[in-house]
Amino acid sequence: MKELFVILLSTILINNYMLARIMGTCPFIGVSNQFDTAMGMAAAVVFVMSLAAAVTWMVQYYLLVPLGLGFLQTVSFILVIAALVQLIEMIILKMSPTLYRALGIYLPLITTNCAVLGVAVINVRDGYNFIEAVISGTGGGIGFSLVLIAMAALREKLNTAPIAKSFQGFPLALIITAQMAMAFLGFSGFNLEKLFGL
Repeated sequence: MKELFVILLSTILINNYMLARIMGTCPFIGVSNQFDTAMGMAAAVVFVMSLAAAVTWMVQYYLLVPLGLGFLQTVSFILVIAALVQLIEMIILKMSPTLYRALGIYLPLITTNCAVLGVAVINVRDGYNFIEAVISGTGGGIGFSLVLIAMAALREKLNTAPIAKSFQGFPLALIITAQMAMAFLGFSGFNLEKLFGL
């Protein structure tokens, strides 16, 4: 149980997919303009990452490895992620057409979000079992969402601040992202295994 908590906490804070691994930058910068849109994207990313981690683990160990098709890993994982994103799109369109329109092109971009694919590949690379893979996917989604929501809150607050024109928009988003990455770098000094006596 402690090992699962270590995996969860490390994927949220220490090995954050956006700030430590620099994965998923496109939807992160694109959707973090408004808080409401960021919340919707955050929920979608957590759901897709968690489900993708589970399904891709099963595809890897119940289909690709037994059939000797390991070379199809990336293609298989992308197909699984694309199918999950289509499912999310249909659910959001049915439940909240306003959110669907607000997310726009960034919702289908979850398909090509390298953070989602990164979770699946890293789970296999690190040899996680099924439960560990799901926890890693969920933690990755929560970590990405945490940073996305914080970024959206900061950008909304800074919209009313007197900022030089040359720094408005994308340049300011990159500066904030860099500062958040430096702040999260402080978590890398934690030895979670020693902290929890593993």
